[in-house]
Amino acid sequence: MKFLKLLLPIFLFVSLIACGNPVPQAKSVYVGEWQEKTMYLLITQDGSVRYKRLKDGVTTSLEAPLKGFTGDNFEVGIGPMSTTFIVNQAPHQEGDKWKMVVDGIELVKAMD
Repeated sequence: MKFLKLLLPIFLFVSLIACGNPVPQAKSVYVGEWQEKTMYLLITQDGSVRYKRLKDGVTTSLEAPLKGFTGDNFEVGIGPMSTTFIVNQAPHQEGDKWKMVVDGIELVKAMD
């Protein structure tokens, strides 16, 4: 029983810091599945982010909550362990496709 009393606060703390911030209405065009042959980015409305990139034979991946937006850029992570995604070109429509440039890579939004 004592063990459970110790575990409960730890579980609650981890649960709270793991929750992402929902994507603000003004940034709702960011929500979706974005990809290119070497990069994949999923941003959900509830603030979950999944990222995978292949560069120089090395795969980098990340699954973490959204911390927030600064201009067009967005920060993902938990506490001091975070990364900022540099958005060189915000989501925009070109013909029938939605595109966004993140960290210098042009991504196309998967159609629903």
